[in-house]
Amino acid sequence: MPVHPHAQAIIDMLEAVGGLNFDSVTPQQARDRFLEMRVPIPLEPVAKMEDCVIPGLAGDIPARVYTPDGVGPFPALVWFHGGGWVLGDLEGADPSCCLLANGAGCVVVSVDYRLAPETRFPGAADDCFSATQWVAQNAAALGIDASHIAVGGDSAGGNLAAVVCQMARDRVGPALAHQLLVYPVTDRDFSTASYRENGNGYLLTRSSMEWFWDHYMGNAADSADPYASPLRATNFASLPPATIITAEFDPLRDEGEAYADRLRAAGVPVTSTRYDGMIHGFFTMANALEDGGRAVDAASAALRKAFAPVAV
Repeated sequence: MPVHPHAQAIIDMLEAVGGLNFDSVTPQQARDRFLEMRVPIPLEPVAKMEDCVIPGLAGDIPARVYTPDGVGPFPALVWFHGGGWVLGDLEGADPSCCLLANGAGCVVVSVDYRLAPETRFPGAADDCFSATQWVAQNAAALGIDASHIAVGGDSAGGNLAAVVCQMARDRVGPALAHQLLVYPVTDRDFSTASYRENGNGYLLTRSSMEWFWDHYMGNAADSADPYASPLRATNFASLPPATIITAEFDPLRDEGEAYADRLRAAGVPVTSTRYDGMIHGFFTMANALEDGGRAVDAASAALRKAFAPVAV
């Protein structure tokens, strides 16, 4: 099917003011443009939203905790924002985190990991893993049930969530109940059909993804590391069940779906859904795109199912 008319309207609007192609600017210029183009979105109220700092390997990691209505302890989702490891912040993740906290009935801990190129691989992954460990270790103080912790993220954040799951398995904990991967980056491979078909004209471009990867990796050879390109892992067994969301007109579509296939082949329960007519970023546009709202609802339902008590 063609690009959904509402998604096309967003493409046209953003292209009219310069677009989201960042490959010809500096990282700081890209961040400034990204902020200038951010559309304020009213936040869905949550019972409590507060900032905190998490101790990391290289210093404190800023974070934001969203608590839904109800009586805890609650399950939890540790969330990693997108932005190609170069862009993004807690404020940009606010709308999605509020929706997921309410929709899934869980505490959401949003992690403001260090950005590239100031901090290159594996800095962001290390921060995200440290934050996930901290949430598990401090669950009681956060009103969280430590036996029901999931991780998730969109785009580069989806990459980091997948990597944290591999790290947690390889490093023997913490135990994770689910991974929510929204159009995740899973491999530094620009030869897929979705890159050929969608590498230009749909907001996220191939040239921008090359730019993001170049800034994240201090050494291009490190891209083969499974903690950078989780699709290149040799072992997909014993990873948490996954919900993977992709978009038809997204250069990252095929690598997200390939990751679902690898998990499934290893016996990991996976629900993978492609949203036809949609573009990269649609999940965070739930206020403007009906399918964005549907995807958030589906993600929330998947988390509720993952957090449900196991019948005896």
